[in-house]
Amino acid sequence: MNKEQSLSPRLFDFLRELKDNNNRPWFEANKERYKFEVRDPVRDFISAFAQPLSKISPHFVADPRANGGSLFRIYRDVRFSKDKTPYKTNVGAHFRHSAGKDAHAPGFYLHFEPAMCFAGCGIWRPDNQTLGKIRKAIIDRPEEWTDVVSNKNFRSTFKMSGESLKRPPKGFDPEHPLIEDLKRKDFVAVTSFPQEDACRPDFIDRFSGIARSGSEFVKFLSKAVGVPF
Repeated sequence: MNKEQSLSPRLFDFLRELKDNNNRPWFEANKERYKFEVRDPVRDFISAFAQPLSKISPHFVADPRANGGSLFRIYRDVRFSKDKTPYKTNVGAHFRHSAGKDAHAPGFYLHFEPAMCFAGCGIWRPDNQTLGKIRKAIIDRPEEWTDVVSNKNFRSTFKMSGESLKRPPKGFDPEHPLIEDLKRKDFVAVTSFPQEDACRPDFIDRFSGIARSGSEFVKFLSKAVGVPF
């Protein structure tokens, strides 16, 4: 990623201002700023990440389209929320599995927000059928799972995140040595980084390295749910 493609501190400046002015009149008056300082630089990043992502796996997609691609919409869905502020004050990009629209499949994720930037991989909130497949894979291949999540590079990069059941899932041995993993409702690994790192010209290499560190984790999940890696 060359200097012209690098993310700028202006991206975070805009998000801070949006947090203080989260209303339609302000956003409409600053919409061109949003496109120039936030949306388009992140789309350039997504486009630049397509090649290194293809080397990790050909089954994941870096789609730079402004709508329907890897970039999450800035507009919040407020239909069922008490918080009616119309805009997200972060920028997210999800590099989905090519089967992601037809199945609950793992992916890679990137999140930009002032003072809270992170990258992640895995499956967030899988449905019950998908969750059952992952738990069965851990039961059937415990050594493989343990090797993946205890790998030195994985552990030094990521921390497991998300929610877990308070009690063992129905039908699973409460004394199983991997019961804490079997209780997970999310199979997500995350790592945080300073927002200054996101603006460095080599951030594309940094994020590519993060994705590679999570590739065996994503591979295990892909195999568990029956999609190619």
